[in-house]
Amino acid sequence: MPASVVLETALPDLKLMNRGKVRDIYDLGEQLLIVASDRISAFDCVLPNGIPEKGRVLTRMSEFWFGFTAEITKNHVISTDIAAMGHGLSGHADMLEGRSMLVRKADPLPVECVVRGYLAGSGWRDYRQNGSVCGIKLPQGMAQSSKLPEPIFTPATKAQTGHDENISEAAVVDLLGSETAGAIRERSIAIYTTAAEYALSRGLIIADTKFEWGLADGEIILIDEVLTPDSSRFWDAEAYKPGAEQQSFDKQDVRDWLEQSGWDKTPPAPQLPPEIITQAPEQYLEALRRLPGKGLG
Repeated sequence: MPASVVLETALPDLKLMNRGKVRDIYDLGEQLLIVASDRISAFDCVLPNGIPEKGRVLTRMSEFWFGFTAEITKNHVISTDIAAMGHGLSGHADMLEGRSMLVRKADPLPVECVVRGYLAGSGWRDYRQNGSVCGIKLPQGMAQSSKLPEPIFTPATKAQTGHDENISEAAVVDLLGSETAGAIRERSIAIYTTAAEYALSRGLIIADTKFEWGLADGEIILIDEVLTPDSSRFWDAEAYKPGAEQQSFDKQDVRDWLEQSGWDKTPPAPQLPPEIITQAPEQYLEALRRLPGKGLG
């Protein structure tokens, strides 16, 4: 592993609350410290390899989008400045710098809020089978990667292990109540629409993305990550042409290699080859350069 790859954080003086697919979360009492590692997951499985600088890209990208969407919804971010976080974190600056967020505590809502603007991935597979995506009927004759008539909300259950499962909007209402379900649907679509318009001005299409929401002091806030190459599908707008897979600036190269490897998508996942490990950071970094308009320097 290159020295720049962080697969797990080691902060023995802090309470590790959860080690997720990508992020390590530490309980700081009234607040949480979220550290984005360089782990990568695909098909809901953590891969054995890390992607150099990935955690720093995810953090920088999320920081940008949390700020960009702050007028649409409140979020959980307090600070990304290690020196200002307190809790003795400056002593771990070498490990935490650029990949950490101090955030408000929130109770996560048990729904992945997926918004799709284009026909790709599992949505394209669903459409080919039955002319709809997650139960939403679409016009006949659409091609792979086609732009949808309007963005659609296709929620899913969240899974710590195993595969997330698509659910209906009615199921979200049953889980959360009509007011909360309506609020997260409306805000998710509003964020996607606003972000997609901005991204297009920077030469990228956001084909689809997913959001997570939580309750903090009875208030719905945006949590976790937002509009990163891990949670979104980014395409090159100049090269976009419906009818095929698109040039992508996310982890699609990793997904494609895994699909072709013969892996049955059950753990353990195979080792990624060196060329994919080398190629993947460039896709992430290009998305960062285009959207916030700056790299990691």
